[in-house]
Amino acid sequence: MEKIAVFAGSFDPFTLGHESVVHRSVDLFDKIIVAVGVHSGKQPLLKIESRVRMIRDIFEGHNMIFADYFEGLTVDYCRRVKATHMLRGIRTAADFEYERAVAQINKLMLPEVESIFLLTSPEHTPINSTLIRDIIRNGGDASQFLPKGIDIRNYL
Repeated sequence: MEKIAVFAGSFDPFTLGHESVVHRSVDLFDKIIVAVGVHSGKQPLLKIESRVRMIRDIFEGHNMIFADYFEGLTVDYCRRVKATHMLRGIRTAADFEYERAVAQINKLMLPEVESIFLLTSPEHTPINSTLIRDIIRNGGDASQFLPKGIDIRNYL
């Protein structure tokens, strides 16, 4: 059976921490889908199409990493793409508590899919999309927190 992981999030924007989680998990799966979820409660910096394009640009040339987007529940998306795993990055203890609760609900809703947690690399622990959005919205240079070669101005 092909091992397909869904790494779901808003990815607004996709950061070095996100990139690290994907790169560190390539040996665990046959296919990784970085799935941008539409979250109606958030005011995004980047349009959904720009986020998907950014992820495709970052992983260009990696034939087992794909970018997509979805609306609705992550479990429904996982069912649709025949995922076997949900991939999540954990930065802090608070992240763990939240992700644990979500994973347990997901397991009740979709028992055949396992959640896999990777701890963020120590140097990426303080990086989160909310802070990076604030830097960008206020005219700051966020390039050190974004994957190499990504100029955020190309996605705004």
